[in-house]
Amino acid sequence: MTNRVAKITEIALVFTAALVIILVFARPASQEHLIHNQVVLWFANVLMMLVVVAGVLLRGEKISSLGLSFELVTVRSLAKFIGLSLLVFVIATAFYILGSAIMINITGLPQQADMSSYDYMKDNPAMLAASLVGAYIAASFGEELIYRGFLITRITELLNIKPGVAISTTISAVIFGLVHYNWGPAGVVQTTFMGLALGICFIWLKRKLWILIAAHAIMDTILIVQVYLSIN
Repeated sequence: MTNRVAKITEIALVFTAALVIILVFARPASQEHLIHNQVVLWFANVLMMLVVVAGVLLRGEKISSLGLSFELVTVRSLAKFIGLSLLVFVIATAFYILGSAIMINITGLPQQADMSSYDYMKDNPAMLAASLVGAYIAASFGEELIYRGFLITRITELLNIKPGVAISTTISAVIFGLVHYNWGPAGVVQTTFMGLALGICFIWLKRKLWILIAAHAIMDTILIVQVYLSIN
């Protein structure tokens, strides 16, 4: 198997694994299945992460090849890390809002994405806490590892052309938006623009994935807490 075929197979396995889990275990959308389906989505993301890590190890590479480097933490480096995470958060949020504005102007769709899948948190602080933990693992960490660290890296290697980084960043953003199909058309566009911003920041910050993970965690916290407050 050539290196090129191996990379294509690796990408296909990552997404096929998630698709199989969702198709087999997800149940018809209904109020009683909200928690079940959310757990299935989280598990699918975790499985994708495991496939990504396994692929890296089988290729004889280090996880740092995807941007997950570990360095000595100092007060100065921590302050810089927090500052850059907040900056990435602001940039990604601005792109998310831009996607909302475009959808409103073109199609008249509402800016607010459909968050009914989080109704299981109503009057349930324990579920709020569980949702935050699940989001930090599956979304904040998992989505950055999969869609920025892994996908941008592998597609860039596959293309092996001068504008490969720009193309791979765009493809990654589009795929990231499409996997949020349950948020509705507006949500797909919003998350595509957000994914584009995160991809650009990934390249700009020389592939320091932890900064993106922290920024994503801030967004997830605000989103989930906001949804929780709106339904209670």
